[in-house]
Amino acid sequence: MRTTFLHSLRRFTGQIIGWGVGLALVGAYSMLLFDTLVKPGVQQQFEQLLSSYPPELMAFFGDVSKMLTPAGYVDTLFFSDIPIIVCIFAILACANLLVGDEEKGILDLVLAHPVTRGMLFWSRLYAFCIAVILILAIAWLGFVIPLPRTSFEATPLELLLPFVSLFALMLFIGTLTLMLSLILPSLTWAAMLSGLILVASYFLTSLSRLSEDLKPIERFFPMHYYQGGQAMSQMDWAWFGILVGFSVLFSWIALWLFERRDIRVSGERGWGAAGLLDRRHKQAKVQD
Repeated sequence: MRTTFLHSLRRFTGQIIGWGVGLALVGAYSMLLFDTLVKPGVQQQFEQLLSSYPPELMAFFGDVSKMLTPAGYVDTLFFSDIPIIVCIFAILACANLLVGDEEKGILDLVLAHPVTRGMLFWSRLYAFCIAVILILAIAWLGFVIPLPRTSFEATPLELLLPFVSLFALMLFIGTLTLMLSLILPSLTWAAMLSGLILVASYFLTSLSRLSEDLKPIERFFPMHYYQGGQAMSQMDWAWFGILVGFSVLFSWIALWLFERRDIRVSGERGWGAAGLLDRRHKQAKVQD
């Protein structure tokens, strides 16, 4: 299992470096910008600028009324929109985790080696989890390294909490995509549906700040339990547990599906109903 895990993790090397360094640079820029925004004259002008934007637009940037507080600042400038970006990595990685090799025609060759399906499944899923942790750790360093040069009042541990919440969301989206990739005909369909759920959740959660009517609906979507920068001041571990709990559930369902799956040689799988009709048509021709 160790060899399979290390091989799977090495496949993520480029993504870890690319995503991690990119997010770290954005974080470092955000931290160095803080002192400029809190200057007395600049702060007033900035607050006037924010008040001029319609609330329908600002709803997508968190609670802007708390923007110049440490939690509100990192939430508005980084953690409010970053899930839509980094979850692209989670969706694509988990859509390809198993089904990607199957559609390329190499999964059956991998399973021909002395490795069980369960061992392969958990090795690749653990590698994905470690890759996400490494990406977020590099991004966290982008916030922490310039911290002593700023007047930003937060400790490295407090800055870590929003990344913990983001990890839970990425794990939820990733395992959901993995499960869907083993249910739907192709990884493309799985990635599309997971992306649709993520974007719908983002819009519903953002717009629920303007309309109370949306709150009962958006509670059923994952972004409701993502805390962003507000985790610095009030981390809700129950919400974190909900995301992780569903991730574990999705993982076990995906494992159950994978162990009972007929591995195809290559290409995409057809829809169940279409395949059933095709088999019946062939049987009818044979009888004729």
